[in-house]
Amino acid sequence: MAKVHNYSAGPCILPQEVIKEAAEAVLNFDGLNLSILEISHRSPNFVTVMDEAVALVKELLEVPAGYSVCFAQGGASLGFLMAGYNMIGDHKKSAYLNTGTWSDKAIKEAHFFGDVDVIGSSKEDNYNHIPKGYTVPTDCDYLHYTSNNTIFGTQFKEVPNTTIPLVCDMSSDIFSKKVDISKFDLIYAGAQKNMGPAGATLYIIKDEVFTRNRIKIPTMLNIETHVKKDSMFNTPPVYPIYVSMLNLRYLKSIGGVPAQQKINEEKARILYAEIDSNPLFKGVAAVGDRSNMNATFVLTDESKQAKFDEMWKAANISGIKGHRSVGGYRASMYNALPVSSVQVLVGVMKALD
Repeated sequence: MAKVHNYSAGPCILPQEVIKEAAEAVLNFDGLNLSILEISHRSPNFVTVMDEAVALVKELLEVPAGYSVCFAQGGASLGFLMAGYNMIGDHKKSAYLNTGTWSDKAIKEAHFFGDVDVIGSSKEDNYNHIPKGYTVPTDCDYLHYTSNNTIFGTQFKEVPNTTIPLVCDMSSDIFSKKVDISKFDLIYAGAQKNMGPAGATLYIIKDEVFTRNRIKIPTMLNIETHVKKDSMFNTPPVYPIYVSMLNLRYLKSIGGVPAQQKINEEKARILYAEIDSNPLFKGVAAVGDRSNMNATFVLTDESKQAKFDEMWKAANISGIKGHRSVGGYRASMYNALPVSSVQVLVGVMKALD
């Protein structure tokens, strides 16, 4: 079969080695003659998987002492609510940066816990840039931002400077570049962008958060619940965690996050160079805020759309149609997308006339 160049915005592309091993485990996991889909999450075999997944997160992201790592469910959409529950304190007020659809949804959830100060927003410009020049108030319990905006193709290039606790939704660029975890009090990320299949959500939280004066939190929404029970307070999403573990193991084998960051930077360089040099295409996001994960672009001549669509489909390219909020095209270049796939897309762009 001809290779498909998978630019899907999510669920993410995964390395073929990972998919093969994950597929084998569906038939026979760990030599048990049982499927990974039917084993007990309390079995020693899966406890080993969970332990390795957590250990790999800590190793690959260089999580410092004083932080806990756990897996839960509900995706980042539930994380919006959990962030508020776990971080709101005496001020009953939070600060948010609004840079896209997902941060906008997070802000909606934050209103359940008190006042919300949106200190910076690019909503009026259809989120085509990252806000600058904002001031972080000191009378808020935390500052929240979304590190990468999949729909609009923007990405924070620096961690916001703040003296109050910092929270980040890293769903779509975690493990894609080095991050100083010590700058954050809470990080959460849905697995389905750079980690594994949808269904698991990663939380990294500073242990100090658990000792603060917090509001009463429903049991399942309290991150401490999941930390204390080693991510097994209830039945965890066994298969997504297993595949995530395999993917993190693979990431370690190729040199970890620093090696992957170099690959991601090269992919972005190749594609954006073509977008900027080819008069038939134009980037959507502000140049300085462009995402290395999701490149958004449009045709400068809409009459070429049918021809271009026919060409990229013929080249076995999949998933580059832009989100309806932006239009045009979106090339999602998550970790497992090879440089060769970017070169195929660029070749099609060059051939359009």
